[in-house]
Amino acid sequence: MIGFQLQDEAATRGLAARLAATAPVPAVVYLHGDLGSGKSTLARAWLRALGVSGTVRSPTYTLVERYPLASGGEALHLDLYRIGAPGELEYLGLDEGGAALWLVEWPDRGAGALPTPDLHLRLSMEGEGRVAQLVAESEAGEAWLRRLTEMDGLRPIPEPNP
Repeated sequence: MIGFQLQDEAATRGLAARLAATAPVPAVVYLHGDLGSGKSTLARAWLRALGVSGTVRSPTYTLVERYPLASGGEALHLDLYRIGAPGELEYLGLDEGGAALWLVEWPDRGAGALPTPDLHLRLSMEGEGRVAQLVAESEAGEAWLRRLTEMDGLRPIPEPNP
């Protein structure tokens, strides 16, 4: 696990750009956090970093938004806050081809009906800013976190000594 202190929205956008630049293809990311913690802001910045232009809508009511990527393939942004049961996902056509990127808000509500994540990203409020905690869930996710920490300009929050 690694963590980052995000002082403001610009820092959140910066983390999203670095995640986009280092992500494996395909990549599945579960976004965790309370309402207002910045999940949609991070997802929007991530999609912009991948070259998505035009309106980037929050999938709060549509449940899924699809975005063609300049590099090929598509990105899926899901917000599962409003679903009642994981079985409702079968009507969204998510199994139609492999997406290059899955950004899934409220993934616990789709348990068992989603692809296995490469990365869990938890956002929480801390003072005026946010804290982002990233946990790898696959070998690809572990390699991703190594690439991310090797980038200039990102300083992880040091782990406390036990």
